[in-house]
Parts: sequence; C-alpha cells; structure tokens
Amino acid sequence: MKILMVIPALGPIYGGTTKSVIELAEALGNLGVNVDIVATNANGSTQLDVPTLSWITNKYYRIKYFPYWDFLDYKISLSLTRWLFQHVTNYELVHTNAIFSYPVLPAHWACQLYQIPYIMTPHGMLEPWALAYKASKKRFYFSLLEKPSLQRASAIQMLASTEANRLKALKLKAPLIVIPNGIYQKDLKVLPEPELFYREFPHTRNKTLLLFLGRIDPKKGLDLLATAFAQAQQQFPEIHLIIAGPDNIGFLPTAQNYFSTAGCSDAVTFTGMLTGEIKYAALAAANIYVAPSYSEGFSISVLEGMAAGLPCVITTGCNFPEAAAAEVASVVDINADQIANALIDLLKQPLQAKEMGDRARQFILENYTWDSVAAKMLSVYQDIITLGK
Repeated sequence: MKILMVIPALGPIYGGTTKSVIELAEALGNLGVNVDIVATNANGSTQLDVPTLSWITNKYYRIKYFPYWDFLDYKISLSLTRWLFQHVTNYELVHTNAIFSYPVLPAHWACQLYQIPYIMTPHGMLEPWALAYKASKKRFYFSLLEKPSLQRASAIQMLASTEANRLKALKLKAPLIVIPNGIYQKDLKVLPEPELFYREFPHTRNKTLLLFLGRIDPKKGLDLLATAFAQAQQQFPEIHLIIAGPDNIGFLPTAQNYFSTAGCSDAVTFTGMLTGEIKYAALAAANIYVAPSYSEGFSISVLEGMAAGLPCVITTGCNFPEAAAAEVASVVDINADQIANALIDLLKQPLQAKEMGDRARQFILENYTWDSVAAKMLSVYQDIITLGK
C-alpha cells in the first residue's frame, strides 16, 4: 500500500499537528505501509534548514520539502502544486492534514482530477471556536474552497467523538470516522530524572509545579489559566506554573500580560518550547498538568501528561469526554473559576490526585498508543481503497 500524506508544514513550532503526522507515518510504516509526506519548509516566521525538492528517507517514511511564498499565512507553493499534479497517481490514497492553508488544496484538486481517494483531517480547525476566530477571513475561503473538498472526500477523520458530533451541523456528505491521536509508550514508560529540568530552571526546585504544554496561542485559554492560577496561589503560595511551548504568532507578550494583570507573574515561568529529554523531565518534575483550552482537535500533550502519571485538569474544549467518564482526569467547563476549583481540589488532596494520575497513566497506555491508532487507520485505508477498485 502506498500512501501520500500532505501537510502545510512540519516545523516543530507548529506543535501537536506536526508531531501527530510524523508519528502516525512512523507507526504506519512499522505496519508495512509505504508512506511519503510532502510539506513546505515553513517553521513559523523562519524556514527549516532542510534540503528542498528531494526525498529525505527515514526508517519508516520519506519526506519531501518544498519552498513557498507566505501570503496571509497560506503558504503558496507552486513547486508543490506542480509536483502533486504530476505524481498523485503514484499513490493509492492521499491523506491531507489541516485546512485553511493552501498546500492541501492542490492535493484535493489533483485527487479529484485523477480519481484518487483522499481523507481529510482538519485537526480541530472546524471546531466552533476555531471557525469563529478570524471568521471574516475564513468564511469566504471555507465556502469557496474548503467545503467542496470536504464534500468530495472519501472520509473525514475526526480526532474525538465530540468533534464529530459538532461537525454534523455542517451537513457534509463525506463519512466521518473517529480515530484519535496517540503516543509512543516507549517515550513515557520511564521518565528521566526531574534534575535535568531543575538544572535548566533552578528557581523551580522545591516548588509544587503545575505544567502547561502547548503553543502560546489565543485558543489555549491562557487568559483563563492566569485567573485560575492566581486564585489557587492565594491558598497555596508555594505553587509555580510552567508554561512550555512555542510562540509562532507573536502572542507571548499578551499571554505574559494576563499573568501580570492577575498578580501572579512572579510564580510563572515561560520556558519556550521544550523537546526531547528536557520535555519529559518537565513532566517528571511536575505535580499537576493543566490544559485550559477553548478548542482542541485532540491534544497529544494532554495524552502525554496523563501517560506521565500526572493528575490533569482539562476543559471540555479539549474534546476528551472519555477521560471524564473513566474518572482519569478532572474535566471542567471552559471557565476560570471551575479550572481554579479543580486545581485547588487536587492541591488539597495529594493522595487522591496521585491515584487519579496512576489511573490516567494506565488508561492512556492501554487505549491511546500509536500502534493501536495506526492499526485502525490502516483498516480505514484498506476499506476505502478496496471500495474504489
């Protein structure tokens, strides 16, 4: 089976979407699927230092990067467009990732021209909050370009059951499939010592650490977290908040101002993006994980926090009702007071918090690994390809 994955960009600054595409490709390759990935070389306001227009071969997949022209964040790439129309027939199925970005459009058009089946994964970009954000910019683009592609897709992958339920309001013809993101068990089976994190950020030593892992972005709810954390700090002055993530849209000053206004900025550390061992050391050092998002597709960072054995406070915007049903996380409404109350409850009851974290770890490792996700995706690919023959 030969599959092409298309994504606007794979720069690490784009966080979870980049990680999910790479790790799904790796897991599919491990199952014997021949996977190619094409993307621009964008990485926020910079470019990746990678060769363009030639294949880079990894153990389980290949990647080809294309130069682009950044026009209103749409990443126009004529070389990628030409390549797609010339080579899409080499593949049995195309899997596109993200919407509201140019590179996926020619993939859909080429598939329609040559009758190649394709799957679209919006990665939360069709959630109500996401559609409402910069709505005037998106409305015309969606009606003219994105919706016709969605209508003609062989399937639309939703990352969560709640995301699928909300998408029904758009009355799309394409079938919806729910397959979540996953994690690699090997990455979280044994965490590094917290000392690695403390050496880099020594002022956090001997503190009760709350950890947020994610992009510095309006949808992540950092305004809510500032208010909630300030309330919790009044009762627990020893707590310290770690905000670990990249700022690819210049939102950092606004986010920092939230905590200054709330009067708790002295107890907050913005680390920038953490990757590899130091990210896992941050998870090992943390006492509580918090995700106050207004909107998510399905957060890999939340999965990692839970798999690390941390008690987690997440909002309904994180699209993980299964965690609430299994009582493996504190899932609250998108409201600063509710986030604060959940954090305070965990801080007041450390033994119960640890028990929640232990349950969360077992729940994620049993149900949300890339091995199981890839097997489900492979079955969908096979059904679609067989139906098209």
